[in-house]
Formats: sequence, structure tokens, C-alpha cells
Amino acid sequence: MAGRALNKLSASQVAKTSKPGRHSDGGGLYLFIDSHGRRRWIFMYVREGKRTELGLGGGRDLSLASARAEAAKLREALATGGDPKAARAMDERIPTFGECADAYVEAMKPSWRNAKHAAQWTMTLTKYAMPMRSKPVDAIDTQNVLDVLLGLWKRTPETAERLRGRIENVLDAAKAKGHRFGENPARWRGHLDQLLPRRQRLSRGHHAALPYDAMPEFMADLRERGAVAARALEFTVLTAARSAEVLGAQWDEIDKGKKLWTIPAERMKAGREHRVPLSPRAMEIVEAMAKLGTEGYLFPGSKPKKPLSTMAMAMLLRRMKATITIHGFRSTFRDWASETTGFPHEVCEMALAHTIGNKAEAAYRRGDLFDKRRKLMEAWAGYCARKAGGKVVPLHETQQAA
Repeated sequence: MAGRALNKLSASQVAKTSKPGRHSDGGGLYLFIDSHGRRRWIFMYVREGKRTELGLGGGRDLSLASARAEAAKLREALATGGDPKAARAMDERIPTFGECADAYVEAMKPSWRNAKHAAQWTMTLTKYAMPMRSKPVDAIDTQNVLDVLLGLWKRTPETAERLRGRIENVLDAAKAKGHRFGENPARWRGHLDQLLPRRQRLSRGHHAALPYDAMPEFMADLRERGAVAARALEFTVLTAARSAEVLGAQWDEIDKGKKLWTIPAERMKAGREHRVPLSPRAMEIVEAMAKLGTEGYLFPGSKPKKPLSTMAMAMLLRRMKATITIHGFRSTFRDWASETTGFPHEVCEMALAHTIGNKAEAAYRRGDLFDKRRKLMEAWAGYCARKAGGKVVPLHETQQAA
């Protein structure tokens, strides 16, 4: 191996090359690019008649010069009768799957929108993948993956499918760092899809929505109910917001003087701050909640310093015998705005915090059409109140959990 040409690749070639496959630098060192464009350095050698591939590190983490230096040490070990794999193991301990999983979550946290997402990753990779956590990551095989998936696959297939994908990501990251090599045992297509039954997917279709001409009667019924969940649902309808945005609303997001609710970027689906004009009726709800004297969340739950449960509004709809979804109210609002008003398309879309599909249009539009949206939301509140009269039903502490 020492007699072969070395340093075949240049730094610019390494940076620009994108063709999948092995690209030889000589002396057993290769830049490997997979079908997804992921890059890593590998060292290939033959010892005692056995061909071995040894991962050195990811293409982003390990420079060409560093990869060459590492390969030189491994060639030296091979020339003196040693085993390059054993020599590398002495320099770097292979981490456990658990260590790799924790490191992956920590590295990805900044790219995730909220702490809840990170908590879900941590829980599944800790609780469900516990049998794998103490094993060296390069020792994880298909049977190890099946052992943690099989029972869960039958009980809660959706959770199992998410867990499989997360295990696959952790193992891919470990491979990119040079801690393992070969195929990913958690890969679905062409691998686990031959060993596990395919999950039956429900046809989701559109979210069940209330026809807009039925909204005034629905709202009259809703206003007769005094629970926090009823006020939260009415506020959701009046602001055309997503339920998670409403349940996570905090008092410091509300400006009573300007009749404004500002949702921070980290709580928005599009990752951008969204200003919501509050109609007089929405402000009545804000004032009603303020009388409860709670701090933190606008719609508090039964537990101290916790928001209203995500199930509270759904259960309320069941009690009202309404076969619709909370998200469907956004469709109700959009249908009403399109079919009964003359408000421009972009005003209606911005009221729903939808992103602008046309890049050229998005580039030129800097504002958020706030004043026009205020008129739209006030018109919507007026339409909803056609059959509803009076003020907000008083809230009592005994009703907070309802």
C-alpha cells in the first residue's frame, strides 16, 4: 500500500466533488459520498486476507489534511504488523448509542422550533430505546433495532415509526463522525420494510370544518358556556389562530392599549413573529380572563403555572356534539372571508399567518397589512355574534378545569 500514489485529491476537488461513490486519495484513503450527498472519510486496508473499511470522520468535520494525517498513522500501524482498527480504538473510544443519541439531540436543538420537540426526542430515545443505550454505537445491528421496535410497532405504530426514524438519524450521525460504518440497520426502504408490517395510514383529508353560515348559532351556544375552555375556543375562532398558539399565549404577549396580540417567532409554524389585531369581543375575553388574577398563561390550566390542556377544547366540542375539529375553524373563517367579503386575498392569507408562495411577491411585500387585517377581524367577530348577545359568561374558579 505504501508504494501506491498518495495525495491524488486537491482541496478544491474535495470541496466541489458531488458524485456518489469512493474517491481515492491514495494509500487506502477515500472520500466517500453517499446517494444523499453525505460525505465522510474512510480508510480501506487488507490484513490477513480480510478487507476492512474504517470510518475516519465526516467530510465536514475532518479536513483533507487531517484525514491524510490519520491515514498515515494507520498505514504505519499496518506496516509494523498492527491492526489499524485496534490502533484507532486506542486513540478514540467508540461511544455508546445512548451517548450518541444525547449528543445528537443537543446538536439539533437550535434547529428545532421549541423545547417540546427536543423533549419528545429525548423521551423516545431514552425510554423506548433503553436496551440499546449501553451498547457501543458501532455494534448496533438490525436485531438490536427490531428488539426495541417490535412490541411498540404493534401497540402504537405511529410512535414506533417516529422512533425508527430517530434511531436512523442517530446512527447516520455516528457514521458521519466515523464511529460506525456500513449500512444503517434502522433504514426502512429495502431493509426494515421487509421485516416489519407496513403501517396502515388513515386518510386524513381536510380538517372537519363548520359551514360559515352555521357559525352565528354555534357561537351563541359557545357563549353560554362559562369554562376557560369555552373562552379559549371562542378566542381561537375570533383570531383565526392555531390552537397551540392560543394555548401557549402569555400575558406579556398581549398589549391591551393597542388591542394587539404578538405571537413570537418561536411559537409560529412559519418561524416568524405574527401580530394579531384583537376585535372588541376578543378584548372582552382578555378582560374576563384578567379577572381570574392568574399569571403567565392567558388561558390557565388546572395545574399551577400550566396552560390549558390541549384536550380541553376538543372535549368541549364533544360536549357540544359538534363533529368538527378546532383547526377546521380556520377553514370556516377563510371560506367566509372569500365568499362573503371583498377583502383582498393577501389580507385573508396574512390573517391566517400563511406564508407567501410567490417569492417575488414576498420579496416586495414588507408590511403585514395590519390595519386592513384589523378591519377584517372586526367584521368576522361581528358576523360570529349575529345570534349571540350580552357579555362574556362570568368565569368561576370551579370552572377552570372544565
